[in-house]
Amino acid sequence: MVRQGYEYTLERLGRYTTSLRPGFSLIIPFVDRIGHRMNMMEQVLDIPTQEIITRDNAVVSVDGVVFYQVLDSARAAYEVSNLTAAVTALTQTNLRTVMGALDLDESLSKRDEINARLLSVIDDATGPWGLKVTRVEVRDIQPPSDIVNAMARQMKAEREKRAVTLEAEGLRAAEILRAEGAKQAQILEAEGRREAAFRDAEAREREAEAEAAATAMVSKAIAEGDLQAVNYFVALKYTEALAAFAASPNAKTVFLPLEATSLIGSVGGITELVRGLQDAPAGSGGGSGGVPARGPAAPPRPNPWKEPA
Repeated sequence: MVRQGYEYTLERLGRYTTSLRPGFSLIIPFVDRIGHRMNMMEQVLDIPTQEIITRDNAVVSVDGVVFYQVLDSARAAYEVSNLTAAVTALTQTNLRTVMGALDLDESLSKRDEINARLLSVIDDATGPWGLKVTRVEVRDIQPPSDIVNAMARQMKAEREKRAVTLEAEGLRAAEILRAEGAKQAQILEAEGRREAAFRDAEAREREAEAEAAATAMVSKAIAEGDLQAVNYFVALKYTEALAAFAASPNAKTVFLPLEATSLIGSVGGITELVRGLQDAPAGSGGGSGGVPARGPAAPPRPNPWKEPA
């Protein structure tokens, strides 16, 4: 009786004759005998840990697993002795060959490539044995402890470098934005100053025109013989100067007499000018241009600020 999933090789007088399938079979006693009981199901074979030297002279411990299935029980039984040992040794040697051609970093990061190369080589090598290798997997790669520590420091340094780089890029972007903002602010400020300068120049031009017109009128009055206009002009400027002097923030106290005689005389001149204009008859003038004629000279007024002789 052959169980499901197995095949038995039948030997007659020591020679292989056929393979018994699952189920009931008749054999001749003492002539036929069962040679090998082959498992036809897919099997898993553990590859023991071995130390491998990589291309950059790093020693790593590697183990793995192999998935295979017997397709031809007779060839698996008689083409190779100790099938599992043969598959294990073949996998170990090819694993050492494949990983020895790679650097440590490549060995850790290219497991799929290592598995694919191992599968291709081992499947071709076990084909004559009646096997089909379905998968080869590198299960664990363990570098030495000092290399692990070095790799941890390297990873930490890389992360710190990346963090510093990102921080520097952020600061650079912030500085660029601040510079752009300052540039725009300076441009707007310059435009404002230019506009203000235009406005100030225009105001000064208007003021100069008004001053020129006033000066021209005074000059005309002087040319026509009216000295009251001169007195008015001088008194007005004198009064404005004294007011500005009194309003100065550095001089809160003004001591008098401060040329008070001149100030009162100027005020008197303005008063006489206004009185003369009021007393002059309408339409009459003492000179060309309609300037009112001067009245009789007013008697001199006493100066209250003058000390007695």
